Amino acid sequence: MQAETEKPFGLYAFLRLFAYKLSRFLRFKTTTNGGIFMSNQANQNQPAERAIYLKDLHQWVPVSKTDYDNYYRDINAYRRRQQEHGRCVCPASKRYLCDMDCCTCRFRKGGDELSLDYTITDEDGNEKSWLDDLPDDAPSAQSVLEERELLDALLHKLDKLDPDGRRICELLLQEKSEREIAAIMGISQQSTINFKKKKAFEALRELLRDYI
Repeated sequence: MQAETEKPFGLYAFLRLFAYKLSRFLRFKTTTNGGIFMSNQANQNQPAERAIYLKDLHQWVPVSKTDYDNYYRDINAYRRRQQEHGRCVCPASKRYLCDMDCCTCRFRKGGDELSLDYTITDEDGNEKSWLDDLPDDAPSAQSVLEERELLDALLHKLDKLDPDGRRICELLLQEKSEREIAAIMGISQQSTINFKKKKAFEALRELLRDYI
């Protein structure tokens, strides 16, 4: 296992982000020819009419119109709400990249957001900020234990992977393409990166089924 200082960012932070992103793909299953389709058997029988872009995998995936509509329904509704409040300026040509992760999106704007320190005067003439009314959303002891259990399980699983597999996962989270990863790691065959990536994803996907 590599020293902690050699990792591009904290391992626990990596595991938490990886678990979140990988959970978005558990609705898909990998076929023998490498394609990814929705798990619903009825929808699999429909011909591929559309394609969705999986940003984390840097991959276009052919899907039926039904699967396409189901995938983008919540995303489009969320983006429209952000646009109504001036918080999203994503052009139509880039909307395929939207995954509702506004914090990392370059098209995110402040819009009509106000600081929690913004003060108002109540009916009794008392001045207070929105921060005063913010509920205590500190995690419960149970949720902390559950999250720690998941992270420890993932850490244990990653320890069993070869260093190349773990490094590939880290670079994927940094939005690197397979070609860029191959260059960074000094691997001449891009197919080798693809094989190691699938191997690491399959191992983590199986583990996550018990937790997500």
